[in-house]
Amino acid sequence: MTSPSTPLLALPELAARLRAAGCVFAEQEAALIADAARTPEELAVLVERRCAGSPLEHVLGWAKFCGLRVRVGEGVFVPRPRSEFLVREALALAGPGAVVVDLCCGSGALGAVLAAERPDLIVHAADIDAASVVCARRNLPGHPVHRGDLYDALPDELRGRIQVLVANVPYVPTHEIPLLPPEARVHEARQALDGGPDGLDLVRRVAADAGTWLAPGGRLLVEVSVRQIEAAVRIFAAGGLSCRVRTCAEWDATVVVGRQGAAGRGGSSGRSPARPAHSPDGGSITHSGPGKTSDSWPSAKRTT
Repeated sequence: MTSPSTPLLALPELAARLRAAGCVFAEQEAALIADAARTPEELAVLVERRCAGSPLEHVLGWAKFCGLRVRVGEGVFVPRPRSEFLVREALALAGPGAVVVDLCCGSGALGAVLAAERPDLIVHAADIDAASVVCARRNLPGHPVHRGDLYDALPDELRGRIQVLVANVPYVPTHEIPLLPPEARVHEARQALDGGPDGLDLVRRVAADAGTWLAPGGRLLVEVSVRQIEAAVRIFAAGGLSCRVRTCAEWDATVVVGRQGAAGRGGSSGRSPARPAHSPDGGSITHSGPGKTSDSWPSAKRTT
């Protein structure tokens, strides 16, 4: 916080500068930036960065997520409010003492919420980006954060033991990257945004190998966009996962939840393999508003 003995720009003047730069919530941002600055010089730098287009979260050094202040560094993906629905779904599925993995963790925001809400959980996180791993380790003290490409980052001891695997992978189609706001397109790593031609390249990779890592009955959760639901359901089915789709109108969020069979991959339960309970042209969808949940399992979203 700035020193009270040093003259500063008044908040209205700060807000006017931010508003002129295109900041919609200029008054709130001015107060947050003024509170974050320790000296007038630092305040000037922070205001200049924000006016130049840096995300507010990068300017402050933190993002608010599920009531936590999650540290975010420059270039690190800023957790989106809609992903609060994803982590809430994961919390609801995690049994006592479960092994939970935040894959493609970015800042580690989802893992941090899981650890804070459920101290009994064994939480791991992983990302391929070095800056994200540094950030996630600060947000997840006492919990392992691994660096590597998807499952290559995870220790072998987790194979077949993960009860809940949360993978908030990039799912913006490549051709839509230029349409993103500059705050994302310019200031966040491309690999944290670009999901390939249809946005589902990483979803395919994660779903294809999930069965090796999930415990019997374990769940895989990914966030996708509404228009990707049908393709994502087919991808999960191809990976041997029964699935359902959860939506939340409040957050404009869509989560595909896949479940490993009771015998695990390669096991034998004495029954026919699980089949996805969806029609050929759609998925089984459960709509959820605030406070509404459903864990019924018929056999069988992320935009910035």
